[in-house]
Amino acid sequence: MAVALFVRRYIERRYTEKVLTRRAIRGFIAPMKTKTSLVSLVVWLAAGTLCFAANPQMGTWKLNEKKSKITPGTQKNMTVTYQSMLVQTKVTGDSVDGKGNPIHSEWMGAFDGKDHAVKGNPNEDMRAYRKIDDRTLEFTSKKGGKAVVQGRVIVAADGKSRTVTTDGMMENGKKFHNVAVYDKQ
Repeated sequence: MAVALFVRRYIERRYTEKVLTRRAIRGFIAPMKTKTSLVSLVVWLAAGTLCFAANPQMGTWKLNEKKSKITPGTQKNMTVTYQSMLVQTKVTGDSVDGKGNPIHSEWMGAFDGKDHAVKGNPNEDMRAYRKIDDRTLEFTSKKGGKAVVQGRVIVAADGKSRTVTTDGMMENGKKFHNVAVYDKQ
């Protein structure tokens, strides 16, 4: 019995080694690797496309002053641009302060609800965006750690306009409520 088991194992090893090392089966291994690589590449590209599908927030938005209701003496964002930078978003704004002076600000971060630095705007030094759904963002702007403006950005279903509702405190201590409507450029 032990001899039969030994012979059987010897034949299995010998046969397996011969089959695998005797000669390569032409047209089998290389095309299979190529096919597997191509299928993997297609799957990864499809997944990447889904992950980075068009975000309705991205693009350049111009203020439509006729449709907007902005409290006099508050900052007006005339043009706002959202750019996707892989895992982060860059928001650039060209504004006019309550006295008519131009402001150019830049913010870079993720829509994760965490504070990220704002450059160029004397009214805020940090801003946090939180994504509610594909078309809605909430944000909080802070100056010296204190919230000065809170708002909500909603992109219309057709993606051609958006409404930004903001509430905050002016420098003189008065509260304000603004509704700004933007058209996509």
